[in-house]
Amino acid sequence: MKLQSTLLGTLAITIGMNYYPLAFGQTGNSLNPDISLTLDGRYTHYNNDSGYELPGFMLGGEAGRETQGFSIGHNELSISSYIDDMFYGKLNTVIADHAGETEVELEEAFIEAPGIGHGFTVKGGRFFSDIGYLNNQHAHSWDFTDAPLIYRGLFGNQLIDDGIQISWLAPTDIFLKLGAEVTRGGRFPAGGATNKGRGAHTVFIKLGGDAGSDHAWQLGFSHWAADIEERTSASHSHGHASEEATETPAFSGDSKVSGVDFIWKWAPNGNSREQNFKIQAEYFTRDETGSIEMLGSSPAEASSYDGKQSGWYLQGVYQFQPRWRLAYRFDQLEADNRGDDMDVLTEAGLNDEDHTPERSTIMLDYSHSEYSRLRLQYAKDDSYEDTDNVISFQYIMTLGAHGAHRF
Repeated sequence: MKLQSTLLGTLAITIGMNYYPLAFGQTGNSLNPDISLTLDGRYTHYNNDSGYELPGFMLGGEAGRETQGFSIGHNELSISSYIDDMFYGKLNTVIADHAGETEVELEEAFIEAPGIGHGFTVKGGRFFSDIGYLNNQHAHSWDFTDAPLIYRGLFGNQLIDDGIQISWLAPTDIFLKLGAEVTRGGRFPAGGATNKGRGAHTVFIKLGGDAGSDHAWQLGFSHWAADIEERTSASHSHGHASEEATETPAFSGDSKVSGVDFIWKWAPNGNSREQNFKIQAEYFTRDETGSIEMLGSSPAEASSYDGKQSGWYLQGVYQFQPRWRLAYRFDQLEADNRGDDMDVLTEAGLNDEDHTPERSTIMLDYSHSEYSRLRLQYAKDDSYEDTDNVISFQYIMTLGAHGAHRF
């Protein structure tokens, strides 16, 4: 197998001496688990104190604004090891602050067989889907404090599920990876774990290569589909009576998400330590057909639902000197949702209210080493009706072995 460049090693291939030690002939302590702890602390200030929403999108998962003031972010405790010459295993637990409460969640727990031959890899358990480009990266490795709006609106920040993934890395000069996933479909943006616990399916293709000694690129296409039963989200009262605040919108039907992603990197003579520049973009569309029911309503409220949603982001990140980076990102969403009872869709947050959600974000960060990062970020947030100015400061510190990711 030919690795196209050090860039592609960071783009899509998580093969390295720390990640797959036995594959490179290490012995002795190579079976001892790697244990790492990532600390994430934040201070966030915004002007708008009203409840958050994305007009035209049902919010779920971890979607929403950060906690106002001081808070802990996405802290991770990770244990990983190569089990033997065939299997690798990883467990990742997240400790985070949600709505002022500290929550502990099992984010990843999977085994992987990267050495079965002929370029095939099999993964099973709970893992990040390989849909898109950003989704399979841990939050602390993102270039911004928060996820793009399209990830917030479609996936509740990230698509994680329980199941199995099979991928194939082609033995070609150009980087070419194909893969498919069959997952439970019990977590947002799916729901109900239909089809006897095989409710969601994903396929993806990624290809890329070098363009001279200074440039490299990757292009990806992905598709996710699920048969959904009662996917719930936070309710949207929109001025309705307070007794309706306990009503919960639930979607049942078919959902399909298609996406394309592209990344291009530049580094003088391939040396990214001194200076580099990256452009990254993703575009997703979602088509849904089925029904919306307001659980807990009396009398019962329901509507047919034909939803069409899309969104994209474009970002550029420039490391203008060692340890310092400056970045800009622009997000935009669109929704065209129809049904036979628009009042029900409005309560469910699926009325776009003639508003186009968008956001502009600038970021400056400093990394004293690959294990520490300080970040300052400002966003002009027009993702809902009242424009907001969001300022955040974040630190990300990694303790212990952490070979699976790079800043």
